[in-house]
Amino acid sequence: MTEHPDDTRPRSVQFLDRVRENLDRLSPEEAHREQQQGAIIVDVRTETHRGDGPHIPGALVIDLTVLPWRLDPDFAWSVPEAVSPEQRWILVCRHSYATSLAAWTLREMGLSRVTDVVGGFEAWQEAGLPTTMDAPDVRP
Repeated sequence: MTEHPDDTRPRSVQFLDRVRENLDRLSPEEAHREQQQGAIIVDVRTETHRGDGPHIPGALVIDLTVLPWRLDPDFAWSVPEAVSPEQRWILVCRHSYATSLAAWTLREMGLSRVTDVVGGFEAWQEAGLPTTMDAPDVRP
């Protein structure tokens, strides 16, 4: 994104736009297709936002505050699925603001194939993609 002196948007929004320029963000349908091909979806919505509602089948639930450590294949307490820096991770939050920043951070760490879903979980639901009421796979 080219910065313009007359850009009156909040700095946070300008930063988010710059971050997103370097992500291969996915539509919900693309994310679902990639999940079927072995990509791992990680739901970082807060417990409050998840509530007793539906979630994505097969997704891991990892708190955003510990995400870098859980996905780092070199960290002693990473999730078992974190086998390589090239693992395809697809992050989902409520609307996709937090996940864009998290994906960028993880890429800066060297996890080269992390991205997020445009529109987040709400877009996933609106697209009519599978959800479940079964207990989520929460990874503390």
